[in-house]
Amino acid sequence: MATREVSAMIKQGFLSDPALSFSPSRTAAAATETLSRLYSPSSSPPQQQQQPQISESTRSTHHPTLFEMMSQEQLQETTTTNKPIKSQSRIFKLLSEFKNPNIRDSFSYLALGPGNVRLTVVGKDGFRVCMDVHKNVLAEKSRFFAEKLAIRDKENREMLHVVEISECDDVEVYVETVVLMYCDDLKRRLLGEDLDKVLALLKVSAAIMFDLGIRSCLEYLEAVPWSGDQEEKVISLLGELKLVDSATEVLQRVTSEPSTSRRADDIFLKLLSGVLQAKDDKCRREMKTLISRLIREDASNYENRLDVSKDTLYSLCHRCLGSLILCLSEATCIDDSKGDRGALMAEIAREADNMQWLVDILIDKRMCDEFVKLWADQKELAILHCKIPTMYRHEISRITAQLCIAIGRGHILVPKDTRFSLLSTWLEALYEDFGWMRRASRSVDRKLVEDGLSQTILTLPLLQQQAILLNWFDRFLNKGGDCPNIQKAFEIWWRRAFIRQYSADQDSSHLQITVCDYQK
Repeated sequence: MATREVSAMIKQGFLSDPALSFSPSRTAAAATETLSRLYSPSSSPPQQQQQPQISESTRSTHHPTLFEMMSQEQLQETTTTNKPIKSQSRIFKLLSEFKNPNIRDSFSYLALGPGNVRLTVVGKDGFRVCMDVHKNVLAEKSRFFAEKLAIRDKENREMLHVVEISECDDVEVYVETVVLMYCDDLKRRLLGEDLDKVLALLKVSAAIMFDLGIRSCLEYLEAVPWSGDQEEKVISLLGELKLVDSATEVLQRVTSEPSTSRRADDIFLKLLSGVLQAKDDKCRREMKTLISRLIREDASNYENRLDVSKDTLYSLCHRCLGSLILCLSEATCIDDSKGDRGALMAEIAREADNMQWLVDILIDKRMCDEFVKLWADQKELAILHCKIPTMYRHEISRITAQLCIAIGRGHILVPKDTRFSLLSTWLEALYEDFGWMRRASRSVDRKLVEDGLSQTILTLPLLQQQAILLNWFDRFLNKGGDCPNIQKAFEIWWRRAFIRQYSADQDSSHLQITVCDYQK
């Protein structure tokens, strides 16, 4: 056939009346109505629909289908359609394989003879593909087609029925879904396909009630890995198609049984305990970073999010406090000449580091107010703390620094009595350990600690500020750089105490309030 004639057929199409077509972009009810309007030549449709406008050389008893006429030369003619050339090439290859299957393709339609339904798929851009298919295959594989074709079952079965699916988002997907109806091994056919492609096939299969296609696509989705973006697409599409019940196995990787949800806190406890007790320091640090990031991850869009409970975190805090008291008690009784002192001191640093990690989580979760009081009440621990060398104990003072920074930023809200008790118990230890804290750890920000401590002191009543800052003044003059520099707090206290003296009994008589009565 001449190239000019083939191009003319592609441009003219086979059906011109949209009332006889199915548009997947319409609502489900409209789609059902339009796809059901199948007809045969014996049903006497309008003359212009019964006779497609094609050249005389193409008129015969059996009309040649589009895949019998398409060639790579026509696919290169961009004037006939706006469809990308790559997609057209894939469709051409698909139709070629459908017409000339090999053993690997496992198509089972070869013995069925010529098709008795002409199926035309039209894209939104006007690109159309026509193929002859078999009514019994459509009816057997698709419950939708079975219902609609049954309406015409009493008519002459030997005549050619015509179906048009119009306004398709992706012609290739619709054509391939029809081809899959003829395939004996759909699982093998889908091997190596892109996940997005399988999701598109699933959507079309669900629209035409192609149950075997739906099941095969779900089996594929259950077996292949998903990326983060793909996971959202899978879950969204299954919900959109209302296939959640059919896709139970697919969704098992992202859903849990109610019993698992109830045990979520036990799982969190096990994970956090595992990190705190880990033997390998490098792996422990890596897991701390990972779990901290996951716990802090923004989940505002997830109403049913399961999170670590306050009780779990505080039970771990009490465990770490007990370990610290035990280690410090042993450390004060060990002879310096014994070789196991170094191991014990390493254990103290480890437990202090664990406590810092838990405090960070509590602050981030806005659950740290009770811990401030708990830490302020550790009188025994503070006494033991001052009895061991600074090089081993300075990590403990970092906990006090954490709390002061959070209070100074307004991230922890506790009563003034609790704040004063915190400083009364631990401020001297923080002064003593500050030099070691700065030198031994690069993660300690001197200015951050000094600002947090200053702001915490300035939240106290003026007389308490005075007592703390006068004590600091003497210490700073003697210790110098090894003492936190909180001169800004000292300046503010000075102005409050001696310059801007505020009186609670200030006369407010300058404020005038006038009340007027108006007649109704």
